[in-house]
Amino acid sequence: MKFDLQNIMEQAQKMQSEMENVKRELTYKQVTTESGGGMVSVTMTGTHKLISVRIAPELIAANDITMLQDLIVAAVNKATEAAGELAHQEMTKIGGMLPNIPGLNLGI
Repeated sequence: MKFDLQNIMEQAQKMQSEMENVKRELTYKQVTTESGGGMVSVTMTGTHKLISVRIAPELIAANDITMLQDLIVAAVNKATEAAGELAHQEMTKIGGMLPNIPGLNLGI
């Protein structure tokens, strides 16, 4: 089997450039998740930057600090998972740019 090393290097450079573009785009893409039936809502970027936390007024009026803390943690964890999945989906779009090389695992 003959490999065109020059072609592979060019494709790798294109892929690296595309990965940088995806990373840049992920700073603008957002995911929003909820917990407690929508009582707590969290928005995060695709780069895992927390943008906002919304808490329903009735949850604060209930004066249940433990529940509030648990719902915030749950919403943030869901948002973290969703942001990670978003990033994974975006990165897999560029995974087909390189030829299939046995033993090469790029983790995408």
